[in-house]
Amino acid sequence: MNLVDTSGWLEYFANGANAGFFASAIEKVDELIVATVTVYEVFRRVVEQRGEDDALRAVAAMQQARVVELSTKIALGAGRLGVANHLGAAECQVLATAQAFGAVLWTQDPAFEGMRDVRFKARR
Repeated sequence: MNLVDTSGWLEYFANGANAGFFASAIEKVDELIVATVTVYEVFRRVVEQRGEDDALRAVAAMQQARVVELSTKIALGAGRLGVANHLGAAECQVLATAQAFGAVLWTQDPAFEGMRDVRFKARR
């Protein structure tokens, strides 16, 4: 299983320099999960930059994978990760979701660099 964080989805949708890195995970929708906080963050950013129609198209693409809602179990795991790793709430939710499903987290967010089961690619 794979989980792509907000930075990866935005890079993919913008066809940025690292889009190909994330495509290998995003385009295998049968092996992909999406945290609801990622849906929120992507929708908000795309609305700000390109408008609601483009944002809704982005969300529709994300929904081709399995969207995982924030459960109590994942929320508690996120809280533990926040204390242990000094991460923000969204980062903790994403990481806890990946861990709950045994998924690899794909990201270009330096907060995750060097963590176990994380595929990190620095922004270019």
